[in-house]
Amino acid sequence: MGTKHPGVDAYITQSADFAKPILHQIRKAVHAGCPEVEETLKWSFPHFTYKGILCSMASFKSHCAFGFWKGRLLEEKLQGAAKGKEPAMGDFGRITALSDLPSEKTLIHYVKEAVALNDKGIKLPRRAKPKKDRVLEIPDYFAGALKKNKKAWTTFESFSPSNREEYVKWVAEAKAQETRNRRLETAVAWMAEGKVRNWKYLRK
Repeated sequence: MGTKHPGVDAYITQSADFAKPILHQIRKAVHAGCPEVEETLKWSFPHFTYKGILCSMASFKSHCAFGFWKGRLLEEKLQGAAKGKEPAMGDFGRITALSDLPSEKTLIHYVKEAVALNDKGIKLPRRAKPKKDRVLEIPDYFAGALKKNKKAWTTFESFSPSNREEYVKWVAEAKAQETRNRRLETAVAWMAEGKVRNWKYLRK
């Protein structure tokens, strides 16, 4: 039998009202898909383990996130899981309501697929290291917006290459002009405060 962690109960209780039914549903599906799963808190949010880390969930001010530790190996199974949603940590995009989650049956199926990977001892492939430093191309509109805000530009210049790339890609990958403008405005504001792109997910 699996185990439940009181810290996870507390985490859900302390989450925003919109998040509680979402977290309860995810937790229920994980236990249904893996009766032997054990709960723990890592990096300040709930993780589920079975022969290693299986998956995790988290709640934020206005959305929840859920993802599998070996999500890259489940890409074909999860194809379309985050379709139409704003990007977020995990495999399902920004989850703001129960309707953003797949059906319980589908969630349980995903969990069982993740369990099978751990049962077989399959590990995530190591990411290949680039043979040489890549030159990051910064779009003129991006640089122009930053230079209008001295604090944001100073922060961007002090960033590591990976931190710069995260912001540039996030803005540039927006398909709609309106979305790109909104992301650019947000990026400048965050950098003016000295924040990296994924500052929300950093452990406090």
